[in-house]
Amino acid sequence: MLTLAIDCSAIHCAVAVHASDGDRILGEQCPAIGRGHAEQLPGILQSVLDAAGVELSAIERIGVTVGPGSFAGIRVGVAFARGLALTLGIPCVGVGSLEAMAIPAALTSARPVMAVLDARRDRVWTLVAAADSSILEPGCELTPEAAARLAADVGCDIVGSGGPLLAAIDPGLADRHIGNRIAPDIAEVARLAARLDPADNPPEPRYLREADAKPQTGFALPHATV
Repeated sequence: MLTLAIDCSAIHCAVAVHASDGDRILGEQCPAIGRGHAEQLPGILQSVLDAAGVELSAIERIGVTVGPGSFAGIRVGVAFARGLALTLGIPCVGVGSLEAMAIPAALTSARPVMAVLDARRDRVWTLVAAADSSILEPGCELTPEAAARLAADVGCDIVGSGGPLLAAIDPGLADRHIGNRIAPDIAEVARLAARLDPADNPPEPRYLREADAKPQTGFALPHATV
């Protein structure tokens, strides 16, 4: 099976093609683009397909990160992935950003792994996975202090951009910070997408915080009548 993976959860726009035969990544790109996910994603996709030697029509499944992460980026990635899947008539599966960071790291760690992303505003997003890929602590938004206590209680390693925040609170966690990623490796997103059940993992944005921009209430003008 050929799986196309898409991740726009941070300042990058990442795409990979995965072949289940031999668990091979045929092509991948992860350029840091800042803004302009919607404008640049199609070109990045085509470049990856060309490098992989694969036609879009050959793709059998699409995986896309559903968050947490950039509100706008996640929505762009999800909309793009769902549109492709609908056009091609193939399944589309949602992959949690924290799962795609914690699960692969836990497979090679002697301890459970906490994925922790700096969510700003004195908050972090966390999730803890075990070596068997089970989720010990589901994704949630915590203060760095609460996350540090959880990491110490579980006795886990830490991966992600929030690691230094936890280590500043509990210096004993510094040696357990095994990676400083701001988003999952697109190859690992592809590998997870290839084996997840689309029925249980819909491609729907998964936020742990409400959007900053909200509809205004109480200011609506009455509709004019003719």
